[in-house]
Amino acid sequence: MKIVITDSKTVTNGDVSLDCFSDFGETKIYELTGEKLINERVRDADVLLVNKIPLNRETLRGADNLKYIGLFATGYNNIDLEYTNEKGITVCNAADYSTNAVAQHTFALIMEHYSRVSQYNSFVQNGEWIRSEVFSPFVYHMQEIAGKTIGIIGFGSIGKAVANIASAFGMNVLFYSRSKREHTGNAVQTDLCTLLSKSDIVTIHCPLNAESDKMCNAEFFAKMKSGALFINTARGGIVDEPALKNALENGKLGGAAIDVLTCEPMSDSCPLLGAKNLIITPHIAWAPTETRSRLIRIVYNNLKNYLNGNPTNVVSSN
Repeated sequence: MKIVITDSKTVTNGDVSLDCFSDFGETKIYELTGEKLINERVRDADVLLVNKIPLNRETLRGADNLKYIGLFATGYNNIDLEYTNEKGITVCNAADYSTNAVAQHTFALIMEHYSRVSQYNSFVQNGEWIRSEVFSPFVYHMQEIAGKTIGIIGFGSIGKAVANIASAFGMNVLFYSRSKREHTGNAVQTDLCTLLSKSDIVTIHCPLNAESDKMCNAEFFAKMKSGALFINTARGGIVDEPALKNALENGKLGGAAIDVLTCEPMSDSCPLLGAKNLIITPHIAWAPTETRSRLIRIVYNNLKNYLNGNPTNVVSSN
């Protein structure tokens, strides 16, 4: 069996191994595959293991041996499911591997905003504490998060993990979900307008789809509490980036912290580049070493189960 991994560099830089997939057959690993090279590289594959490359009628043309696509991801919007169904190709994703990592990063962003750790570290490293007249120089405004209200949009596994962490910090928790949810903690389900108007922090944990595309727009930010913090560790397309910049520049928001953009890697024309009171990390909330190792185990087990006739995490099958 021929296995092709098309974009290994999006999963590992060598710190976690992909050697396990050779258990199943001859494995060819490409660090990255540009769109023009996809057709050539996948043509003889029985199995494709991919992350973000587009697989559709054109890029899979001539891949007549292909039976299985395994995703190093939860999302599968890069796969033409109509075509894979037509061809009897089974597609399996990796769900819930990054819940703890994304929840952790969400709070890292929140804590950075309220505790100003990197700014105070730079203050010290630049010699300013040496020149200070007092032992505690109050240079940057800090706030406690205990007692503040966090509004969580999307209440799947990540949203619930964020709620649990918030509760441990003594925060009030509101959440918005399209469906009725049950939660054993102190989280309270509410409508979106109430959540936006009452939350000191609004954090996004919903998928990108037709309903959520550019959901966080000028109207959305106008409804938020003045001075609130906006967090997005979900998908960049959920946010209207010029509208977010305007909300930051005009002072409606006290700050924002995001891990995702509409265009990734970041373009030099990105409207958020240089925006004030904005923290940006490069889509790495999901990427701790343990998380990526877990992801590889899930993808490995998905393929193993498929070959044993019991496919798991199927999003499309024959």
